[in-house]
Amino acid sequence: MRISEKLATILNIKISQVESTIELLDAGATVPFISRYRKEITGGLSDTILREFEEKLKYFRELEERRITILKSITEQNKLTPELEKSIQETDSKSVLEDLYLPYKQKRRTKAQIAREAGLEPLALGLLNNPAENPDLLAEKFINPENQITTIKEALDGARQILMELFTEEAGLIGTLREYLWEQGVLKSELIKGKEKEGAKFTDYFNYQEAIKKIPSHRALAVFRGQTEEILSIALTLTEAEIALCQQKIATQFGVKNLNRPADAWLSETVNWTWKIKLFMKLELELLMRMRENAELEAIKVFANNLKHLLMASPAGSRTTLGLDPGLRTGVKVVVIDGTGKLLAHTVIFPHLPRNDWDGSIVTLAKLCKQFNVELVSIGNGTASRETDKLVSDIKKKYPELQLTSIVVSEAGASVYSASELASQEFPDLDVTYRGAVSIARRLQDPLAELVKIDPKSIGVGQYQHDVNQSKLSASLETVMEDCVNAVGVDINTASVPLLRCVAGLNETVANNIITFRDQNGKFKTRQQLKKVPRLGDKVFEQAAGFLRIVNGENPLDASSVHPEAYSIVEKILSSQKKSVNEIMGNSEIIKKINPREFINENFGLPTVTDILHELEKPGRDPRPEFKTAEFKEGVENLEDLKPEMILEGVVTNVANFGAFVDIGVHQDGLVHISMMSNKFIKDPSEIVKVGDIVKVKVLEVDIVRKRIQLTMRLTDANNPQPKQTVKTPQRIQTKTAPMENTLGDVLRKALK
Repeated sequence: MRISEKLATILNIKISQVESTIELLDAGATVPFISRYRKEITGGLSDTILREFEEKLKYFRELEERRITILKSITEQNKLTPELEKSIQETDSKSVLEDLYLPYKQKRRTKAQIAREAGLEPLALGLLNNPAENPDLLAEKFINPENQITTIKEALDGARQILMELFTEEAGLIGTLREYLWEQGVLKSELIKGKEKEGAKFTDYFNYQEAIKKIPSHRALAVFRGQTEEILSIALTLTEAEIALCQQKIATQFGVKNLNRPADAWLSETVNWTWKIKLFMKLELELLMRMRENAELEAIKVFANNLKHLLMASPAGSRTTLGLDPGLRTGVKVVVIDGTGKLLAHTVIFPHLPRNDWDGSIVTLAKLCKQFNVELVSIGNGTASRETDKLVSDIKKKYPELQLTSIVVSEAGASVYSASELASQEFPDLDVTYRGAVSIARRLQDPLAELVKIDPKSIGVGQYQHDVNQSKLSASLETVMEDCVNAVGVDINTASVPLLRCVAGLNETVANNIITFRDQNGKFKTRQQLKKVPRLGDKVFEQAAGFLRIVNGENPLDASSVHPEAYSIVEKILSSQKKSVNEIMGNSEIIKKINPREFINENFGLPTVTDILHELEKPGRDPRPEFKTAEFKEGVENLEDLKPEMILEGVVTNVANFGAFVDIGVHQDGLVHISMMSNKFIKDPSEIVKVGDIVKVKVLEVDIVRKRIQLTMRLTDANNPQPKQTVKTPQRIQTKTAPMENTLGDVLRKALK
């Protein structure tokens, strides 16, 4: 089956859609551009499907390259049979492909190869094919001191190595056993003696076991972290009956039976050794790696989903903002920025311990708010956040005429931005301590524009982000940032380099060139001016232009998502209505009467014309939700202030597979377990909440020592039961291995770290 046919089947789309999409991607088109401006060609494939399409296309192409290499290698060895070629050509699995190649793969000199060189292969195959032979008598014929075979035992040991290698290179058998272990295997973790104190955070896993295929991502990654920190030992376990069944599968595959013939016992022992020493260790390593990869992919998916909701959080808008970075001994850093994010003023106040200059701080902040007509106050949620929030509340009570709106925002990553090269370029003369306050203020005005400046891993919306594959995580988060930026659009006359580099078709070099051009020539007045930017050729312009906006430029369409290539359609629409662009943009009454089919031509179909009319109706519309704020309960500022049954308002800061974390204003997020989120069963917390949501919660339990808060969103429940987080399964045993166990165990541990 061709790659295009496979993609069509997997994604449930037409072959024509697959082929046209491949053509666009191979020509350098980006996913945001294709999903927005090439709907006719792809049949309206969404950006979500296109991302999956892109990923699977890469997988199948890598698979095809590997298939060609393997076929070439086996052909050169003169060992390619029609049956083997068919199996290699038909598989769509990389692991199965490698299983098929295993017997022909060049490998280091093994004990089996040494035995073959010593002439012991006829002995091995002789006993396998004719168990009626007496092993000792037959082995005696192969004693050869020149080949360092001086005893019957040495001959039989060599023959056993040959058969063990033969048994472990049967692709079909390996695949069957691998899937059996995945279905039946249980992961067990135990505390390493003497690590009780330093491993306290892994208490739930000191004696833990769960079916390997059912372990959720967060528990799998917790166990692996415990192993990496040398707190936990982990192993894949089976029952005695399951082990016996695996050994029987090997025996059946190679015709080994116990009929009391002379070689039967020796062959059965060889099968058992093959399982214990070779196959189980190999498959255990593979399945633990598979479990880890699955857990990492799920963790990355959750992280990406959280990041998307955080980036797409409602912006407060272009309003003058007071940014406060709370602190105690070092004071509260204060900045004022205008609606474009430009720094107007900065200072520091000391309202808290040890100085306690409360009244003086109120006067200072009120003066700044009056001087610059401040509308918003953005307060970082770190140390002294609630105390600083109370300070602002006192200002609002004392100076109601200021009409201030204050919001506590996450300051995760602000310190990373402060010390970054970008911050140094933006504010070369500003002390690093004030740059964090600038970031806190700007992320209230426009979370997307500010947060793209920070490494997403520092934003604090992921679980176990340091335990997952970093290249895959970075690629996933970059994709999310790109999709969010292109969904909203970018004002080219105010955008930073990090924001511009996320625009479809642009990279850091072109983004820097745009900024340089803007600095040297002033604001862009038309999209066509972009073509004068160095390295921004026709192809890049095609990809990027529709996502770059020019507000108050020469052409009103440049402020919309209408692509310049489609301006001719707008002109025909204007001509038909005998209206100017300014008269028709935003005029729903006129636009709703227009029939989009009248403007279809050979270049632009119904989807594009319909999108154009929607954009003309609501030009430059922002897909992000309306700005709202949460109100923390007065008097609840620390863990000690929380009481069971207390109902509070909070903001969702993170969503994991097992629940959601909510900031309720006490410097420690509380957990709403998935079982406490709804009165109905849900499989995924994201069905109920997303990062940035404002929710009402009830306090279930507070553990001050461990700094843990358990919350519920089931507000009407009485005496809420505590959620269970550990799944127990029937007692299992770990397969015991022969002397090679230590060496292979070391390999396993290193591979999983």
